[in-house]
Amino acid sequence: MIDLVDSHCHLDARRFNKDREAVIARAAQSDVTRIVNPGVDLASSRAAVELAQQHECIYAAVGVHPHDAKTLDANVLKELERLAASPKIVAIGEIGLDYYRDLSPRDAQRRVLEAQLELAAELGLPVIIHDRDAHDDVLAILRDWHSSLHPRGASSTPRSSIHGRVGVVHSFSGNVAMAERVLALGFYIGVSGPVTYENAGRLRDVARAIPLERLLIETDAPYLTPEPHRRQRNEPGYVRLVAQAIAQAKRLNLDQVAAHTSANARALFGWPGDRHL
Repeated sequence: MIDLVDSHCHLDARRFNKDREAVIARAAQSDVTRIVNPGVDLASSRAAVELAQQHECIYAAVGVHPHDAKTLDANVLKELERLAASPKIVAIGEIGLDYYRDLSPRDAQRRVLEAQLELAAELGLPVIIHDRDAHDDVLAILRDWHSSLHPRGASSTPRSSIHGRVGVVHSFSGNVAMAERVLALGFYIGVSGPVTYENAGRLRDVARAIPLERLLIETDAPYLTPEPHRRQRNEPGYVRLVAQAIAQAKRLNLDQVAAHTSANARALFGWPGDRHL
């Protein structure tokens, strides 16, 4: 049996309300052994924690998505910190910038991203980064944050325990040059369903260029459904299709992609209680 990890899936979404347990069961039947469920606002962060507490295979992240950046204040940040104390929290996220929909003012998005990056550093948790049409600003903010984690000087020590496992840029949509800049900052790169699309040649080029040791696979379910299920609801069991597309692009077998991406997820998220750690 292979071991697959869906490193980004919104199982708390309403579209799963009628059959969530069946979806989780189908994921297990497709060899998905772990699922990371990030929050996008305070309510979904709470729901993600509850799901993780109910299911051994599910882990959670808490955070406020750029769409809801205008909702984050000191009280929300304090509640996220409280939620992050749950033993099954493995990251702060989904956080980032989204200049495509612009549902929150861009200055608010940047301010909220910076605040949550600081929270992650204080708590020693990696981050899950959303980036849509905001490549330059995301990179600039991550570069400044990364520099703050690594004081200059031979005798200086990193100020946070996330040194070496800072996070992942999920559902990557940039080009190879951007991927190289993200990797240089120590981030993993998450690849999702669009890698299976016929017109996604650039994304497959990126998948070929990313070292296997820095790659994560994800569904972003219920969104970004891979072929041949496109236009239907996505679900975590379909992460196998993402792994297969990457294996084909890299001229590897599925077992190799599964083994490396699952090991990468373990290294980044550090599954609490994992006997292998």
